[in-house]
Amino acid sequence: MLQLSQKRGKPPVERERFEDEARFLRSWVERPLLTGAVAPSGRHLAQTMASFVDPRVPGRVVELGPGTGPVTDALVGRGIEQERLVLVEFNPDFAQLLARRYPRATVVCGDAYDLRATLTEAMPDAGELFAGVVSSLPLFTKPPEQRLDLLRTAHDMSREGAPFVQFTYAVVAPLPARAPDYTAIASERIWRNMPPARVWVYRRG
Repeated sequence: MLQLSQKRGKPPVERERFEDEARFLRSWVERPLLTGAVAPSGRHLAQTMASFVDPRVPGRVVELGPGTGPVTDALVGRGIEQERLVLVEFNPDFAQLLARRYPRATVVCGDAYDLRATLTEAMPDAGELFAGVVSSLPLFTKPPEQRLDLLRTAHDMSREGAPFVQFTYAVVAPLPARAPDYTAIASERIWRNMPPARVWVYRRG
């Protein structure tokens, strides 16, 4: 890949970003309700999402719908070792790409909306409480009750106070901002992302 990029006169990082954008666009055209976006998350959005995960808290960090890995990169940059990452990706092409890019992470090709069953089947230590869950899933393609089931399951499988981090392009919260069993905060709108996005963080209690 490096030699090929050099021969064509394009820096490897730039070429990789172009290829990821092409993969996302192709996946969105083929399965828009599953992909939910026409391009990977931008660097500022990815860094904002990763900033809500504390690398000092023990346990694995689960990423739902990592796609080509921009948020995964930000989590690693935040100080989360690859060995602690569990990447749950429904698209098998993206899952294979993630396994090549993050060989020490656990990559699970499966349904994030059936999180407990998906992880229990793939991981012998799935009972370990997670340090956080970071999601790029297109939640608005699912009914509200299914979204809430995912949040409750993620909180059940996580340490007390662990964040469930979700971004959205919408002006409204992807999950209700007020509820008796969890709290929610939102970031400022990230205008440097295209399209602009906001990050919501949900914690139980």
